[in-house]
Amino acid sequence: MIGLTTYLERAQTGVWDLPAAFLPHAYFDAVVRAGGIAVLLPPQAVDDRVADRVLDTLDGLIVTGGKDVDPARYGAPAHPETDEPRRDRDAWEDALLRRAIDRELPFLGICRGAQVLNVALGGSLHQHLPELVGDRRYQLGGGAYSSAAVAVTPDTLLADVLEATPSLDVPVYHHQAIDRVADGLVVTATTADGVIEAVELPTVPFGIAVQWHPEVDSNDLRLFAALVDEAARYSAEHTARHSSRTRHPEPAR
Repeated sequence: MIGLTTYLERAQTGVWDLPAAFLPHAYFDAVVRAGGIAVLLPPQAVDDRVADRVLDTLDGLIVTGGKDVDPARYGAPAHPETDEPRRDRDAWEDALLRRAIDRELPFLGICRGAQVLNVALGGSLHQHLPELVGDRRYQLGGGAYSSAAVAVTPDTLLADVLEATPSLDVPVYHHQAIDRVADGLVVTATTADGVIEAVELPTVPFGIAVQWHPEVDSNDLRLFAALVDEAARYSAEHTARHSSRTRHPEPAR
């Protein structure tokens, strides 16, 4: 069971024009094709108790793409090009990620998801990459993905998942990126101009976040397959622990 966080935006369908929770089909299609069961997680009021109750039902978590993280969360004023904040989604995904890390639930961050992870752990973001790289090569606009060549760091979990592929071209659509890397995160992929395209959290069995959009490459399911495989192991281990506790209950005190 893989939970995927969703958008909460104004949407039009038929005669309706109203706020709606939704997620592009490519995300959950990739999960299903990789052998998982997709469960959508719309933004809502959250605290640790709510986050834990949600995660109790899941074997893995994907924090998906979307609008920019509120810069107030990392102590910065908003850049003119930064989106209006989606504070409900920021709080929802932050809580889910923190509790997932605490229980070592396998997780994958995608685009915004990589930024949420870095900010949740104390890092910061570049709010507008064109000011650093000189153009909009990482976000062409109009919903058109561009391609970026990334170098993958050897001897990392990401390198293992990608079968030691030293470099690859990936689909990108982002005008922000990780700036100050949070303590505990390891950079695992970068572009030639130094943009961070992937990080991982070595203190958990499976915690990867990529700045690119693997869901739009239907021919490469390696990240999703790795998450689903790790989620299956997580489920089996926790089922075994629960069964053991059921067979051998603690003595009455």
